[in-house]
Amino acid sequence: MTPEFLTHPALSGFSHGFFTRRGGVSQGAYASLNCGLRSEDDPDAVAENRERVRTVLRARALRALRQVHGPRVVDAALGWDVLPEADAMVCAKPDVALGVITADCAPVLFADPEARVVGAAHAGWRGAVGGVLEATLAAMEGLGARRDRIRAVVGPCIAQPSYEVGRDLYEAVGDPGFLAPGRDAEHWQFDLAGYCASRLGGVAEVAVMGLDTLSDEARFFSHRRRTLAGGGPLGHQISAIAA
Repeated sequence: MTPEFLTHPALSGFSHGFFTRRGGVSQGAYASLNCGLRSEDDPDAVAENRERVRTVLRARALRALRQVHGPRVVDAALGWDVLPEADAMVCAKPDVALGVITADCAPVLFADPEARVVGAAHAGWRGAVGGVLEATLAAMEGLGARRDRIRAVVGPCIAQPSYEVGRDLYEAVGDPGFLAPGRDAEHWQFDLAGYCASRLGGVAEVAVMGLDTLSDEARFFSHRRRTLAGGGPLGHQISAIAA
């Protein structure tokens, strides 16, 4: 079965995909296109799933990171033997796909169609507040991209009606425009996708796909859904782009 993935016209001309959980070989709670390395899934199954993603993207290599909810960005053209601790990648080298793993956090894919520079970022609220998206733009500029040519797409992530948060996030974000009233005075509903888009000022285009990973269990893994269910195994989907 071919992996299922979503594309966006803002990234036309680039091989890219916001992959769902469908079209892989993992079993049980990880069914079926689990691309997360830090789980108890069969490592061979995860490797096969990632190989299927690479093949769909027609890339020579699929790069990945050890994501830590921070602002660090690395150049994927350099390659590595040990996964770097970072949450975003950039690249100007053809045929290298940049893949970020999510299960409610926002995957954000970037492209400058003239410079042929791409980027991929994993943006949970901590990473977004910490500046990972701005750092990705700056790293792309360091490879020859121009901010006013860059297009960015915020992929499937947890949506505001599904995302109840507490005071720690409220105080960290500091912008009530992305926080709707919650069930009581100490809880709010956070618009992660909208907040991510707001951090991308000056680019040519920002698009938000508006797909909720929590409510769409058939297509997406969700950390919050797993938590509300009392725990258990958790798979992750991948989003990737190649120059």
